[in-house]
Amino acid sequence: MSATDKAHNKAQELKGKAKEAAGKAVGNERLEAEGVADQAAGNAKQAGEKVKDVGKSLKP
Repeated sequence: MSATDKAHNKAQELKGKAKEAAGKAVGNERLEAEGVADQAAGNAKQAGEKVKDVGKSLKP
């Protein structure tokens, strides 16, 4: 996994947190839900990349 991918995934997660917070602050449920979805997508991508990293370290 490249550092660029890790940074992109983390940025997506942080963007989601910001959207969720903004949605809560202004009472916009759609924006809040988009934030939660962005966080979930970023987390899922990070988990997938971690699995790839572990797989690469196990190869002989």
